[in-house]
Amino acid sequence: MDSVRIAILDMYNNAPNEGLRCIRQLLGRGAAENDVSFHVDTFNVRAENALPDLDYDIYISTGGPGSPLASGEAWEPRYFAFIDSLLAHNRGHEHKKHLLLICHSFQLVSRHLGIGEVSRRKSTSFGVLPVHLTPAGQADPLLHALPDPFYIVDSRDYQLTLLDPARLAALGAEVLCLEKERPHVLLERAVMAIRFTPEVFGTQFHPEADGDGMLRYMRTDERKQQVVTTYGEAKYDEMVELLADPSTIERTESVIVPTFLRRAVARLGQLAAA
Repeated sequence: MDSVRIAILDMYNNAPNEGLRCIRQLLGRGAAENDVSFHVDTFNVRAENALPDLDYDIYISTGGPGSPLASGEAWEPRYFAFIDSLLAHNRGHEHKKHLLLICHSFQLVSRHLGIGEVSRRKSTSFGVLPVHLTPAGQADPLLHALPDPFYIVDSRDYQLTLLDPARLAALGAEVLCLEKERPHVLLERAVMAIRFTPEVFGTQFHPEADGDGMLRYMRTDERKQQVVTTYGEAKYDEMVELLADPSTIERTESVIVPTFLRRAVARLGQLAAA
């Protein structure tokens, strides 16, 4: 297998972000680590109503700003039609398409598939925070190498809760991790990752976030002032300390997306050799 075709579904709507840089950085590393060429195309879904076809091998649908609830915008039905076509393709073909859903995309697809309730949080969840693995998460090939809990970069105003067990069972989906435990808060814990199918994996958080890059970004005067003004100096100091710890975000970054790419490339290689 000489080349793997990868489509990035850019959901940032032209907003400034670190996610695309981190994804492209991981793809560069992944090509080298797997000794394969990655042909990568990016589709600006929300700003340009651009979507890929099913000629790619791997798809990464990014995070993004704003509400994941129904928008009425032209891109939304086309995006969901793409998701449905990919899932239908995988049900009927041996050559599966691999899909990673990140944050905003995770919320959109969870809502579209009717897995649970996607709703606005009472307050923003922001910081470097622990998430806890479920038994399914402890056994999942993308997560089993991580400790319980492991740390993630979280920045969200929405959440997935109130799951529909019958719908999960019908899809064969499994909940892999939940947000940090809050015994003093009488609210259901949000879902932080789901294995939708063997080839489709989604996270509420940003598995592409890199500790070094995020630390440099947080230390810029503009970003520091934003965080201190909104969340206070103690929250800012805590984030900087955790980002500098290689056992937190750097570890998460080194496991989830690289393992997703490695497993997808290995499966594609097996099919090419068959």
